[in-house]
Amino acid sequence: MVSLHTIFFTLISMNIPQSNLPRVVIIGGGFAGINLAKTLANKNVQIVLIDKRNYHTFQPLLYQVSSAGLEPDSIAYPLRKIIKKHKNTFFRLAEVNNIDDETNEIDTSIGKISFDYLVIATGTKTNYFGNKTIETHGMPMKKVPQALNIRSLILQNFEQAAITNNKEARKALLNFVIVGGGPTGVELAGAIAELKNHILPRDYHDLIPSDMQIYLLEGSSRVLPTMSEHASKKAARFLTKLGVLVHCNTLVTEYDGKKVSTNLSLKLQSETLIWAAGVTGNPVKGLRTETLVDRANRYKVNVFNQVEGYTNIFALGDIALMETEAYPKGHPQVAQPAIQQGELLGKNLIKLIEGKPLKKFKYKDKGSMATVGRNKAVVDLKRYKFAGFFAWFVWMFVHLMALVGFRNRVIVFFNWCYNYINFDKAARLIIRPFKKFN
Repeated sequence: MVSLHTIFFTLISMNIPQSNLPRVVIIGGGFAGINLAKTLANKNVQIVLIDKRNYHTFQPLLYQVSSAGLEPDSIAYPLRKIIKKHKNTFFRLAEVNNIDDETNEIDTSIGKISFDYLVIATGTKTNYFGNKTIETHGMPMKKVPQALNIRSLILQNFEQAAITNNKEARKALLNFVIVGGGPTGVELAGAIAELKNHILPRDYHDLIPSDMQIYLLEGSSRVLPTMSEHASKKAARFLTKLGVLVHCNTLVTEYDGKKVSTNLSLKLQSETLIWAAGVTGNPVKGLRTETLVDRANRYKVNVFNQVEGYTNIFALGDIALMETEAYPKGHPQVAQPAIQQGELLGKNLIKLIEGKPLKKFKYKDKGSMATVGRNKAVVDLKRYKFAGFFAWFVWMFVHLMALVGFRNRVIVFFNWCYNYINFDKAARLIIRPFKKFN
Protein backbone atom coordinates (compact mmCIF):
# COMPACT_ATOMS: atom_id res chain seq x y z
CA MET A 1 0.00 0.00 0.00
CA VAL A 2 1.37 3.45 -0.95
CA SER A 3 1.53 5.86 1.98
CA LEU A 4 0.32 9.46 1.89
CA HIS A 5 3.92 10.52 2.57
CA THR A 6 5.09 8.73 -0.60
CA ILE A 7 2.35 10.33 -2.69
CA PHE A 8 3.13 13.76 -1.27
CA PHE A 9 6.88 13.35 -1.88
CA THR A 10 6.28 12.25 -5.49
CA LEU A 11 4.15 15.31 -6.16
CA ILE A 12 6.69 17.79 -4.79
CA SER A 13 9.90 15.98 -5.70
CA MET A 14 10.59 18.15 -8.77
CA ASN A 15 10.16 21.24 -6.58
CA ILE A 16 9.37 23.63 -9.43
CA PRO A 17 7.65 26.78 -8.16
CA GLN A 18 4.17 27.58 -9.39
CA SER A 19 4.05 30.45 -11.86
CA ASN A 20 1.56 32.38 -13.98
CA LEU A 21 4.05 32.19 -16.85
CA PRO A 22 3.64 29.53 -19.56
CA ARG A 23 5.83 26.52 -18.72
CA VAL A 24 8.18 25.13 -21.38
CA VAL A 25 9.62 21.74 -20.53
CA ILE A 26 12.72 20.74 -22.52
CA ILE A 27 13.80 17.09 -22.50
CA GLY A 28 17.49 16.88 -23.37
CA GLY A 29 20.53 19.08 -22.82
CA GLY A 30 22.20 18.55 -26.18
CA PHE A 31 22.83 21.19 -28.85
CA ALA A 32 19.11 21.70 -29.56
CA GLY A 33 18.03 21.83 -25.92
CA ILE A 34 20.65 24.28 -24.68
CA ASN A 35 20.24 26.63 -27.65
CA LEU A 36 16.49 26.68 -27.11
CA ALA A 37 17.01 27.42 -23.41
CA LYS A 38 19.46 30.21 -24.24
CA THR A 39 17.04 31.80 -26.73
CA LEU A 40 14.20 31.71 -24.19
CA ALA A 41 16.41 33.04 -21.37
CA ASN A 42 14.81 35.82 -19.35
CA LYS A 43 11.69 35.88 -21.51
CA ASN A 44 8.18 35.68 -20.05
CA VAL A 45 8.18 31.90 -19.78
CA GLN A 46 9.15 29.37 -17.16
CA ILE A 47 11.71 26.85 -18.49
CA VAL A 48 12.35 23.41 -17.03
CA LEU A 49 15.32 21.60 -18.58
CA ILE A 50 15.46 17.85 -17.85
CA ASP A 51 18.35 15.52 -18.62
CA LYS A 52 19.62 12.24 -17.17
CA ARG A 53 23.13 13.76 -17.08
CA ASN A 54 24.04 17.07 -15.48
CA TYR A 55 26.32 18.13 -18.32
CA HIS A 56 26.26 18.94 -22.02
CA THR A 57 28.59 16.80 -24.16
CA PHE A 58 30.38 18.21 -27.18
CA GLN A 59 30.03 14.99 -29.16
CA PRO A 60 32.20 15.96 -32.18
CA LEU A 61 35.28 15.61 -29.94
CA LEU A 62 34.31 12.39 -28.16
CA TYR A 63 36.76 10.50 -30.35
CA GLN A 64 39.62 12.54 -28.84
CA VAL A 65 38.64 11.35 -25.37
CA SER A 66 38.55 7.78 -26.70
CA SER A 67 42.04 8.12 -28.17
CA ALA A 68 43.62 9.78 -25.09
CA GLY A 69 43.92 13.23 -26.68
CA LEU A 70 41.60 15.05 -24.27
CA GLU A 71 40.20 14.56 -20.80
CA PRO A 72 36.38 14.34 -20.62
CA ASP A 73 35.97 17.58 -18.68
CA SER A 74 37.38 19.39 -21.72
CA ILE A 75 34.33 18.52 -23.84
CA ALA A 76 31.65 18.43 -21.12
CA TYR A 77 30.02 21.47 -19.54
CA PRO A 78 27.64 21.64 -16.54
CA LEU A 79 24.06 22.37 -17.60
CA ARG A 80 23.42 24.41 -14.46
CA LYS A 81 26.35 26.65 -15.37
CA ILE A 82 24.78 27.33 -18.77
CA ILE A 83 21.50 28.53 -17.24
CA LYS A 84 22.79 30.06 -13.99
CA LYS A 85 21.99 33.64 -15.06
CA HIS A 86 18.60 32.78 -16.54
CA LYS A 87 15.72 33.74 -14.30
CA ASN A 88 12.72 31.39 -14.29
CA THR A 89 14.92 28.58 -15.68
CA PHE A 90 15.32 25.35 -13.73
CA PHE A 91 17.31 22.18 -14.30
CA ARG A 92 16.33 18.74 -12.99
CA LEU A 93 18.50 15.64 -13.13
CA ALA A 94 16.03 12.92 -14.11
CA GLU A 95 15.11 10.35 -16.70
CA VAL A 96 11.80 10.83 -18.51
CA ASN A 97 9.67 7.67 -18.56
CA ASN A 98 6.47 8.71 -20.30
CA ILE A 99 4.55 11.60 -21.86
CA ASP A 100 0.81 11.93 -21.18
CA ASP A 101 -0.52 14.04 -24.05
CA GLU A 102 -4.04 14.11 -22.61
CA THR A 103 -3.13 15.70 -19.27
CA ASN A 104 -0.03 17.53 -20.62
CA GLU A 105 2.21 15.86 -18.06
CA ILE A 106 5.46 13.95 -18.19
CA ASP A 107 6.41 11.20 -15.79
CA THR A 108 10.05 11.16 -14.70
CA SER A 109 12.25 9.23 -12.31
CA ILE A 110 11.77 11.99 -9.71
CA GLY A 111 8.07 12.65 -10.19
CA LYS A 112 5.60 14.25 -12.59
CA ILE A 113 5.47 17.73 -14.04
CA SER A 114 2.88 19.49 -16.18
CA PHE A 115 3.70 21.58 -19.23
CA ASP A 116 2.15 24.16 -21.49
CA TYR A 117 4.71 23.45 -24.18
CA LEU A 118 6.90 20.36 -24.43
CA VAL A 119 10.10 20.12 -26.46
CA ILE A 120 11.70 16.73 -27.09
CA ALA A 121 15.41 17.01 -27.84
CA THR A 122 16.61 13.57 -26.80
CA GLY A 123 18.94 13.01 -29.74
CA THR A 124 19.99 9.56 -30.88
CA LYS A 125 21.35 6.30 -29.55
CA THR A 126 23.60 3.67 -31.11
CA ASN A 127 21.95 1.60 -33.83
CA TYR A 128 23.22 -1.98 -34.08
CA PHE A 129 20.74 -2.85 -36.84
CA GLY A 130 19.56 -5.87 -34.88
CA ASN A 131 23.01 -7.48 -34.59
CA LYS A 132 23.05 -8.80 -31.02
CA THR A 133 26.65 -10.07 -31.18
CA ILE A 134 27.96 -6.58 -31.94
CA GLU A 135 25.66 -5.04 -29.32
CA THR A 136 27.02 -7.50 -26.74
CA HIS A 137 30.73 -7.39 -27.56
CA GLY A 138 31.30 -4.17 -29.51
CA MET A 139 32.26 -0.77 -28.10
CA PRO A 140 29.85 2.12 -28.78
CA MET A 141 30.97 5.75 -28.60
CA LYS A 142 27.97 8.01 -28.01
CA LYS A 143 28.60 9.11 -24.43
CA VAL A 144 31.51 10.26 -22.26
CA PRO A 145 31.58 7.04 -20.16
CA GLN A 146 31.68 4.99 -23.37
CA ALA A 147 34.57 7.08 -24.69
CA LEU A 148 36.43 6.50 -21.42
CA ASN A 149 35.78 2.77 -21.74
CA ILE A 150 37.39 2.77 -25.19
CA ARG A 151 40.38 4.74 -23.91
CA SER A 152 40.88 2.33 -21.03
CA LEU A 153 40.51 -0.72 -23.28
CA ILE A 154 43.06 0.57 -25.82
CA LEU A 155 45.63 1.24 -23.11
CA GLN A 156 44.87 -2.02 -21.32
CA ASN A 157 45.40 -3.87 -24.61
CA PHE A 158 48.82 -2.24 -24.95
CA GLU A 159 49.75 -3.28 -21.41
CA GLN A 160 48.50 -6.83 -21.92
CA ALA A 161 50.26 -7.15 -25.28
CA ALA A 162 53.54 -6.15 -23.63
CA ILE A 163 53.42 -9.19 -21.32
CA THR A 164 51.90 -11.72 -23.74
CA ASN A 165 54.19 -14.31 -25.30
CA ASN A 166 51.49 -15.82 -27.52
CA LYS A 167 51.82 -14.18 -30.98
CA GLU A 168 48.17 -14.75 -31.93
CA ALA A 169 46.94 -13.32 -28.64
CA ARG A 170 49.21 -10.29 -29.06
CA LYS A 171 47.94 -9.80 -32.61
CA ALA A 172 44.32 -9.81 -31.42
CA LEU A 173 45.17 -7.28 -28.70
CA LEU A 174 46.84 -4.94 -31.19
CA ASN A 175 44.23 -5.23 -33.93
CA PHE A 176 41.68 -2.43 -33.70
CA VAL A 177 38.58 -2.66 -35.86
CA ILE A 178 36.44 0.45 -36.41
CA VAL A 179 33.11 -0.14 -38.12
CA GLY A 180 31.64 2.84 -39.92
CA GLY A 181 33.46 5.17 -42.32
CA GLY A 182 31.55 8.34 -41.53
CA PRO A 183 33.22 11.34 -39.85
CA THR A 184 33.32 9.63 -36.44
CA GLY A 185 34.94 6.46 -37.77
CA VAL A 186 37.41 8.33 -39.98
CA GLU A 187 38.46 10.70 -37.19
CA LEU A 188 38.83 7.90 -34.66
CA ALA A 189 40.85 5.76 -37.08
CA GLY A 190 43.23 8.66 -37.68
CA ALA A 191 43.59 9.34 -33.95
CA ILE A 192 44.35 5.69 -33.11
CA ALA A 193 46.86 5.61 -35.99
CA GLU A 194 48.67 8.49 -34.33
CA LEU A 195 48.86 6.44 -31.13
CA LYS A 196 50.52 3.71 -33.17
CA ASN A 197 52.92 6.06 -34.96
CA HIS A 198 53.95 8.34 -32.10
CA ILE A 199 53.09 6.81 -28.71
CA LEU A 200 53.71 3.09 -29.15
CA PRO A 201 57.38 3.46 -30.25
CA ARG A 202 58.20 5.76 -27.32
CA ASP A 203 56.19 4.25 -24.47
CA TYR A 204 56.25 0.57 -25.34
CA HIS A 205 59.79 -0.40 -26.31
CA ASP A 206 58.91 -4.08 -26.01
CA LEU A 207 56.22 -3.85 -28.70
CA ILE A 208 56.75 -3.64 -32.46
CA PRO A 209 54.58 -0.85 -33.95
CA SER A 210 54.08 -2.81 -37.18
CA ASP A 211 52.29 -5.50 -35.12
CA MET A 212 49.49 -2.99 -34.47
CA GLN A 213 46.87 -2.74 -37.20
CA ILE A 214 43.89 -0.40 -37.52
CA TYR A 215 41.04 -1.54 -39.78
CA LEU A 216 38.28 0.80 -40.93
CA LEU A 217 35.29 -1.09 -42.36
CA GLU A 218 32.66 0.80 -44.33
CA GLY A 219 29.50 -0.72 -45.81
CA SER A 220 29.22 1.69 -48.76
CA SER A 221 31.61 2.14 -51.67
CA ARG A 222 33.61 4.96 -50.05
CA VAL A 223 34.46 6.53 -46.72
CA LEU A 224 32.64 9.73 -45.76
CA PRO A 225 29.68 8.76 -47.98
CA THR A 226 27.67 11.85 -46.93
CA MET A 227 30.45 14.19 -48.09
CA SER A 228 31.76 14.89 -51.59
CA GLU A 229 33.75 12.38 -53.61
CA HIS A 230 36.69 14.79 -53.38
CA ALA A 231 36.56 14.60 -49.57
CA SER A 232 36.20 10.80 -49.65
CA LYS A 233 39.23 10.30 -51.91
CA LYS A 234 41.39 12.68 -49.89
CA ALA A 235 40.34 11.11 -46.58
CA ALA A 236 41.04 7.60 -47.85
CA ARG A 237 44.47 8.72 -49.05
CA PHE A 238 45.26 10.38 -45.70
CA LEU A 239 44.18 7.27 -43.79
CA THR A 240 46.29 5.00 -45.98
CA LYS A 241 49.35 7.20 -45.40
CA LEU A 242 48.75 6.89 -41.66
CA GLY A 243 48.71 3.11 -41.98
CA VAL A 244 44.98 2.52 -41.62
CA LEU A 245 43.65 -0.44 -43.63
CA VAL A 246 40.42 0.76 -45.28
CA HIS A 247 37.87 -1.79 -46.50
CA CYS A 248 34.76 -0.47 -48.29
CA ASN A 249 31.67 -2.48 -49.28
CA THR A 250 32.32 -4.45 -46.10
CA LEU A 251 29.61 -5.30 -43.59
CA VAL A 252 30.26 -6.93 -40.23
CA THR A 253 28.00 -9.95 -39.81
CA GLU A 254 29.19 -11.21 -36.43
CA TYR A 255 31.58 -10.45 -33.60
CA ASP A 256 32.10 -12.78 -30.65
CA GLY A 257 34.59 -10.61 -28.78
CA LYS A 258 37.56 -12.28 -30.48
CA LYS A 259 36.77 -12.74 -34.18
CA VAL A 260 35.20 -10.34 -36.65
CA SER A 261 33.23 -11.92 -39.51
CA THR A 262 32.18 -9.93 -42.57
CA ASN A 263 30.07 -10.37 -45.69
CA LEU A 264 33.31 -10.88 -47.62
CA SER A 265 36.10 -13.38 -47.07
CA LEU A 266 37.72 -10.94 -44.65
CA LYS A 267 37.97 -12.34 -41.10
CA LEU A 268 39.87 -10.52 -38.39
CA GLN A 269 41.14 -11.51 -34.97
CA SER A 270 40.55 -8.57 -32.65
CA GLU A 271 39.89 -7.89 -28.99
CA THR A 272 38.48 -4.46 -29.86
CA LEU A 273 35.64 -3.59 -32.23
CA ILE A 274 34.46 0.02 -32.07
CA TRP A 275 30.98 0.55 -33.53
CA ALA A 276 30.54 3.87 -35.35
CA ALA A 277 28.21 2.59 -38.07
CA GLY A 278 24.92 4.28 -37.30
CA VAL A 279 22.42 5.83 -34.92
CA THR A 280 18.69 5.70 -34.39
CA GLY A 281 16.30 8.12 -32.73
CA ASN A 282 15.89 8.05 -28.96
CA PRO A 283 12.14 8.78 -28.51
CA VAL A 284 10.16 9.03 -25.28
CA LYS A 285 7.19 6.73 -24.69
CA GLY A 286 3.68 8.12 -24.71
CA LEU A 287 3.00 9.97 -27.93
CA ARG A 288 0.91 8.40 -30.66
CA THR A 289 2.91 5.76 -32.53
CA GLU A 290 2.12 7.25 -35.93
CA THR A 291 4.28 10.26 -35.01
CA LEU A 292 7.37 8.06 -35.31
CA VAL A 293 9.05 6.94 -38.51
CA ASP A 294 9.80 3.26 -37.96
CA ARG A 295 13.22 2.97 -39.57
CA ALA A 296 14.67 6.24 -38.32
CA ASN A 297 12.78 6.21 -35.00
CA ARG A 298 12.37 9.98 -35.33
CA TYR A 299 9.32 12.15 -34.73
CA LYS A 300 7.62 13.53 -37.82
CA VAL A 301 7.54 17.32 -37.49
CA ASN A 302 6.27 20.18 -39.63
CA VAL A 303 8.29 23.23 -40.68
CA PHE A 304 7.72 24.75 -37.22
CA ASN A 305 9.10 21.61 -35.49
CA GLN A 306 5.66 20.72 -34.15
CA VAL A 307 5.24 16.95 -33.78
CA GLU A 308 2.63 15.70 -36.26
CA GLY A 309 -0.83 15.94 -34.70
CA TYR A 310 0.17 18.31 -31.88
CA THR A 311 0.30 22.08 -31.52
CA ASN A 312 2.11 22.29 -28.17
CA ILE A 313 4.60 19.40 -28.48
CA PHE A 314 7.78 19.89 -30.49
CA ALA A 315 10.83 17.84 -31.47
CA LEU A 316 14.26 19.22 -32.32
CA GLY A 317 17.56 18.08 -33.78
CA ASP A 318 18.44 14.45 -34.37
CA ILE A 319 15.11 13.16 -33.05
CA ALA A 320 13.09 15.33 -35.48
CA LEU A 321 12.31 14.32 -39.06
CA MET A 322 11.36 17.41 -41.06
CA GLU A 323 10.75 16.41 -44.67
CA THR A 324 11.20 19.30 -47.08
CA GLU A 325 11.83 19.66 -50.80
CA ALA A 326 15.51 20.34 -50.15
CA TYR A 327 15.78 17.55 -47.54
CA PRO A 328 13.24 14.82 -48.40
CA LYS A 329 14.84 12.43 -45.89
CA GLY A 330 15.16 15.04 -43.16
CA HIS A 331 18.13 17.15 -42.16
CA PRO A 332 21.55 15.64 -41.45
CA GLN A 333 21.92 14.42 -37.87
CA VAL A 334 24.71 16.80 -36.94
CA ALA A 335 25.05 19.77 -34.62
CA GLN A 336 24.09 22.65 -36.94
CA PRO A 337 20.46 21.67 -37.68
CA ALA A 338 19.92 21.12 -33.94
CA ILE A 339 21.43 24.50 -33.05
CA GLN A 340 19.46 26.37 -35.70
CA GLN A 341 16.17 24.64 -34.85
CA GLY A 342 16.65 25.35 -31.15
CA GLU A 343 17.27 29.04 -31.78
CA LEU A 344 14.29 29.43 -34.12
CA LEU A 345 11.89 27.51 -31.89
CA GLY A 346 12.77 29.80 -29.00
CA LYS A 347 11.64 32.78 -31.07
CA ASN A 348 8.59 30.90 -32.40
CA LEU A 349 7.40 29.92 -28.92
CA ILE A 350 7.27 33.57 -27.91
CA LYS A 351 5.33 34.32 -31.11
CA LEU A 352 2.97 31.42 -30.39
CA ILE A 353 2.29 32.71 -26.89
CA GLU A 354 1.69 36.22 -28.25
CA GLY A 355 -0.60 34.92 -31.02
CA LYS A 356 1.75 35.96 -33.83
CA PRO A 357 2.44 33.90 -36.99
CA LEU A 358 5.34 31.46 -36.78
CA LYS A 359 8.43 31.49 -38.96
CA LYS A 360 9.21 28.37 -41.00
CA PHE A 361 12.52 26.63 -40.41
CA LYS A 362 15.02 26.83 -43.26
CA TYR A 363 18.33 25.10 -42.73
CA LYS A 364 21.46 27.10 -43.53
CA ASP A 365 24.05 24.51 -44.50
CA LYS A 366 27.42 25.75 -43.24
CA GLY A 367 29.28 22.80 -44.74
CA SER A 368 30.76 19.61 -43.37
CA MET A 369 34.24 18.59 -42.37
CA ALA A 370 36.31 15.79 -40.88
CA THR A 371 39.87 15.60 -39.61
CA VAL A 372 42.18 12.69 -40.39
CA GLY A 373 44.99 13.10 -37.91
CA ARG A 374 47.73 15.69 -37.66
CA ASN A 375 47.75 18.39 -40.39
CA LYS A 376 45.07 16.58 -42.37
CA ALA A 377 41.38 17.32 -42.79
CA VAL A 378 38.72 17.62 -45.47
CA VAL A 379 36.18 20.43 -45.75
CA ASP A 380 33.09 20.66 -47.95
CA LEU A 381 31.57 24.13 -48.25
CA LYS A 382 28.79 25.16 -50.61
CA ARG A 383 31.16 26.59 -53.19
CA TYR A 384 34.56 25.28 -52.15
CA LYS A 385 36.07 21.92 -51.31
CA PHE A 386 39.57 21.65 -49.94
CA ALA A 387 41.81 19.33 -47.94
CA GLY A 388 45.13 19.24 -46.12
CA PHE A 389 46.72 21.62 -43.63
CA PHE A 390 44.45 24.63 -44.20
CA ALA A 391 41.37 22.40 -43.91
CA TRP A 392 42.80 21.04 -40.66
CA PHE A 393 43.28 24.59 -39.35
CA VAL A 394 39.68 25.49 -40.30
CA TRP A 395 38.42 22.30 -38.61
CA MET A 396 40.27 23.19 -35.39
CA PHE A 397 39.01 26.78 -35.34
CA VAL A 398 35.37 25.80 -35.96
CA HIS A 399 35.37 23.10 -33.28
CA LEU A 400 37.20 25.30 -30.80
CA MET A 401 34.67 28.11 -31.19
CA ALA A 402 31.74 25.69 -30.98
CA LEU A 403 32.78 24.37 -27.57
CA VAL A 404 30.59 25.52 -24.69
CA GLY A 405 32.47 27.59 -22.12
CA PHE A 406 35.64 29.71 -22.27
CA ARG A 407 37.49 27.34 -19.93
CA ASN A 408 36.90 24.38 -22.22
CA ARG A 409 38.14 26.34 -25.23
CA VAL A 410 41.34 27.30 -23.42
CA ILE A 411 42.00 23.75 -22.16
CA VAL A 412 41.37 22.15 -25.54
CA PHE A 413 43.53 24.76 -27.31
CA PHE A 414 46.49 24.20 -25.01
CA ASN A 415 46.06 20.43 -25.22
CA TRP A 416 46.13 20.63 -29.01
CA CYS A 417 49.22 22.87 -28.92
CA TYR A 418 51.00 20.48 -26.54
CA ASN A 419 50.07 17.44 -28.62
CA TYR A 420 51.17 19.18 -31.82
CA ILE A 421 54.56 20.28 -30.51
CA ASN A 422 55.41 17.07 -28.65
CA PHE A 423 53.71 14.49 -30.87
CA ASP A 424 52.08 13.36 -27.63
CA LYS A 425 48.68 12.50 -26.17
CA ALA A 426 48.72 13.56 -22.55
CA ALA A 427 45.54 11.81 -21.34
CA ARG A 428 46.95 8.25 -21.40
CA LEU A 429 45.44 7.31 -18.04
CA ILE A 430 43.55 4.18 -17.08
CA ILE A 431 41.47 5.85 -14.39
CA ARG A 432 38.66 3.34 -14.52
CA PRO A 433 39.73 -0.06 -15.90
CA PHE A 434 37.30 -1.53 -18.37
CA LYS A 435 36.24 -5.15 -18.03
CA LYS A 436 35.00 -7.00 -21.08
CA PHE A 437 32.25 -9.53 -20.61
CA ASN A 438 32.65 -12.18 -23.27
